[in-house]
Amino acid sequence: MIDVAVRAYAELGEGPTWDPAAGRLVWVDVLGSRVHTYDPASGRRTVLATEQHVGAAKPRANGGLVVNLRDGVGAYGPDGDFSWLHRDPVPGRRGNDAAVAPDGALWAGTMRYDEAPGGGTLSRVAPDGTVRTVIDDVAVSNGTGWSPDGRRMYYIDSPTRRIDVLDLDPGTREPTGRRPLAVIEEGAGFPDGLAVDADGCVWVALWDGGAVRRYTPSGALDRVLTLPVRRPTACAFGGRDLTDLYVTTARTGLDRPHPLSGSLLVVPGLGQGLPQPAFAG
Repeated sequence: MIDVAVRAYAELGEGPTWDPAAGRLVWVDVLGSRVHTYDPASGRRTVLATEQHVGAAKPRANGGLVVNLRDGVGAYGPDGDFSWLHRDPVPGRRGNDAAVAPDGALWAGTMRYDEAPGGGTLSRVAPDGTVRTVIDDVAVSNGTGWSPDGRRMYYIDSPTRRIDVLDLDPGTREPTGRRPLAVIEEGAGFPDGLAVDADGCVWVALWDGGAVRRYTPSGALDRVLTLPVRRPTACAFGGRDLTDLYVTTARTGLDRPHPLSGSLLVVPGLGQGLPQPAFAG
């Protein structure tokens, strides 16, 4: 059963992440320049206004948040103080989805506002702020995740309609051998954010597809969750036991958005998620 965790009117809700230390879900409204938190046990919510569009916000190991902003990657301390980790403003470009790898590094994507091919990147941001571009020639950098054994990385450049898989070198942790795991058929929407569960399956939100799909490690489609909204954007497992699937949604660009478009949805007891590491910087 699909429930409403937070009834909201986010223009572009994105990037749900469970913060186990605080027992809360963190998510963003990209175009609203807001970072939201939600504690399902108490119902407590907070909203942090950022000075720029914010593509993602992830917990930091020592408290606070790391954020993927329009002009680069910054950090909020536990007391709310802000500093830049890496500032690289490019006219017409902004930060988009991001994920924290098992080693505590942030993998941060970018895209052009006009979604021009080749205008985006995927970069690794080390805890000390050192940045290295790993994938370039990207249009809309989106979902990124890792298999439970750490041997695979999954990645989505939305306009390609592909969920790609890459192998991770056991020594260097460099991703190689990028290839399609699955391709979303025409008319079913575009792959957006993703989450990997404890079975190694990949859950993918379908923008303009009104659904979240689960793919096995071999690329087989084995589950479809149909949603009432047209534009789900990303998903993450949360709750005390990591069994509840949270889904962010968007209303931007819709002439007649569903009443729940922009809200945070949740499906209790849908599966078993993986603990997500905090950014080590």
